Amino acid sequence: MKRPLILVCGGGHCKSVIEAAESAGFAIKGILDVAERIGDDVLGYKIVGTDDDAALYAAECDFVVTLGFIKSATVRNHIIDKLTAAGCRFATVVASTAHVSRHATLGEGTVVLHRATVNAGASVGRHCIINTAANVEHDVTVADGAHVSTGAMLNGESHVGRGVCGQRRGACAMCCRGGRQRDRCRQRGDSQFDRTGNLCRQSGTTNQ
Repeated sequence: MKRPLILVCGGGHCKSVIEAAESAGFAIKGILDVAERIGDDVLGYKIVGTDDDAALYAAECDFVVTLGFIKSATVRNHIIDKLTAAGCRFATVVASTAHVSRHATLGEGTVVLHRATVNAGASVGRHCIINTAANVEHDVTVADGAHVSTGAMLNGESHVGRGVCGQRRGACAMCCRGGRQRDRCRQRGDSQFDRTGNLCRQSGTTNQ
């Protein structure tokens, strides 16, 4: 039986997770955000407290961190660490229109939003965002805390590093592992890579 959810952070990404969670049959108990927003409404769900109140709900609810990011996962990771220290358990949410192969694995706290695909042999870590219409192909590895952004395409055997945001199309295995193909992909602008072949890390936060 699915336990009710507490969503943590009530911005734009929270709305997308609400849509996914409702479609997957979860009940949503409420949302935690900053103190100034307590009592506000997000798609019909009340902000009932701050992350300092997480322990009050830990016995009956599972948690999903609904702060999105593009440039940096620092704030998101801080919230996850704080909830973990408070004894919270994390739900994995897969939208009704998403496809996750029975031969793929998803870590706790991960969300797979509408029309996304996680194909056979893929391994997606803990607290990842597989955003709307993203395609995670066969044998891809997505490390903990990574974000595969809307419409992004990760081709077979690609690897996305911890806390990285993949924003653009066409990542391939050789890109992520280095070599000449990585350089060609960079020149074409198919994906964003640093000199080690990982998807580029940037700084900053967002609620998208």
